[in-house]
Amino acid sequence: MQKPFLIVLIIAILGALAINFVAPELNAAVAFFVGAIIASAVFTLQSQSSAPSNNATSVEQYTGPTMTLYVGNLPYRVHEGEVKELFGKYGPVNSVRLVRDRKTGRRKGFGFIEMSEAGAKKAMSKLNEFDFQERTLKVREAKSQDADKSENQANN
Repeated sequence: MQKPFLIVLIIAILGALAINFVAPELNAAVAFFVGAIIASAVFTLQSQSSAPSNNATSVEQYTGPTMTLYVGNLPYRVHEGEVKELFGKYGPVNSVRLVRDRKTGRRKGFGFIEMSEAGAKKAMSKLNEFDFQERTLKVREAKSQDADKSENQANN
């Protein structure tokens, strides 16, 4: 079981006992149900009020010059956190976007990492052809969609 569920369950039982003590004419099941509703509402409000303060301290966006990297040949089972940890060794990482298939939702094996420019250059040189979870990564500077459109128009 999850910890928040156990906390709500314990508070619901205590609430049911308190409600049953104050109003003994209520059925125990009704008292438990009321206690569960009150406990889950209090727990939800408490977790929502504390969440923004935790996120503000744990997520720091790099504000200097950034570069977006294309990373190919990623393992299909890899998660954003693992990729962020790998690239985070070379500089601050703002975002990791692993591309998924629209129909199946499965990862396609490539993604984009936005990070500091200096860190991106260092990561490009160190992680290109790097073995990561039994796959050899391909790391390049990502091309913008505007650049692709202008190249296609020039070729036509």
